[in-house]
Amino acid sequence: MGEGQPTGRRERKKAATRASIVRAAHELFLERGFDAVSVREIADRADVSPTTVFTHFPHKEALAFGDEEVRHDRLVAAVADRPPGTSISAALKAHYLAEITALGSERERPVLALMEQTPALVEYAERMWFRHEDALIAAITREFGLPEPSDEIGFFVRFALQIQLSATRAADPESTIDAGFRLLDEGWLRYQRQFH
Repeated sequence: MGEGQPTGRRERKKAATRASIVRAAHELFLERGFDAVSVREIADRADVSPTTVFTHFPHKEALAFGDEEVRHDRLVAAVADRPPGTSISAALKAHYLAEITALGSERERPVLALMEQTPALVEYAERMWFRHEDALIAAITREFGLPEPSDEIGFFVRFALQIQLSATRAADPESTIDAGFRLLDEGWLRYQRQFH
């Protein structure tokens, strides 16, 4: 009975510490702005050491995106676990629109406002977004049964991720997403047919 318990307890403690750090960081960022808050102040508010903060978050910017792993998993799952008969583009479009709607929710609005006022966070968010590239490429490569990703898959993923970034800045995100995928799908659908 005992073997799995310590690991489970350790993981729960780690998750609780991480959540506490994120909560402290968000409170301070929203009170005073991102640039005016030090990592030491965040550590003090979360009742941990600055070293512990950096163990969980390698950069101060990462504290504004405490759910990065969750977003990563949701994006990959949108493609890998999409319903039968749903194209990769359709799955990504639906996912993008759901994410943009969630960003506009009351809970996320203050964090979005903070980002818009902080160029370093906008830059970090964009770099972070492209970190999903390899995982998406791997998921599509597996689906097509290829031993290695093709150039076409690499370009498709890079451009598809760029569509989401453009949409988050657009006055009409849905129209931007539709236009982006309409253009991208012209070539992609021709390429995809050889695997079906």
